[in-house]
Amino acid sequence: MPRYSHILFDLDGTLIDSAPAILASYREAFARCGVAPARPIDESIVGPPLTETLQLLTGSHDQALIGRLAEGFKASYDREGYTQTAAYAGVAEMLEALKSAGLQLSIATNKRIHPTRLILEHLGWSPCFDHVYALDLFAPRLPHKAAMIARLLADHALPQDASIYIGDRSEDGESADANGLPFIAATWGYGSIEAAAMAGHWRAAASPAELGAVLLAD
Repeated sequence: MPRYSHILFDLDGTLIDSAPAILASYREAFARCGVAPARPIDESIVGPPLTETLQLLTGSHDQALIGRLAEGFKASYDREGYTQTAAYAGVAEMLEALKSAGLQLSIATNKRIHPTRLILEHLGWSPCFDHVYALDLFAPRLPHKAAMIARLLADHALPQDASIYIGDRSEDGESADANGLPFIAATWGYGSIEAAAMAGHWRAAASPAELGAVLLAD
């Protein structure tokens, strides 16, 4: 029996390549609002929550400005932008193998819950996941990913010693650490962690097939 029966996944940059769709919707939002971004809208900004990303792109915390841009982004992304999302090669097969082995799979993502559900349905993955958590699943919104993972573990009484988190950014590893969970970095995504940024106790997988093998072997 695999060591970890509860597998928690990040979404963007881990299971899906959502960068093209996300970047297109950010560019459309800025264009429609007539605002020039303070920094390039490129893959380096994919990953953090919407509000934080817009603050980064505008260099501003002006609530009215951020609100207008957020509504523009949502109108583009939630209407049809999300359909441009692609699964990384081998992810669907990995998820199927994990489910077939009787493991419980969950999503814990910074992405808003509405497009998260749309994407999972679009890709045919909704049946794969027992739990889907996002920061805005709750009111007030959870403050960060570490708190979201803690809430997921507590809500469903997931045993800490049988749970593991998979992500593609240093924030993911740090959030796993904050909850006493082991962490495996998915190094095939655009948020891939550089070797120098890897904590010594973190592990890495270079492909979904490698990750699946590790999770099923442990």
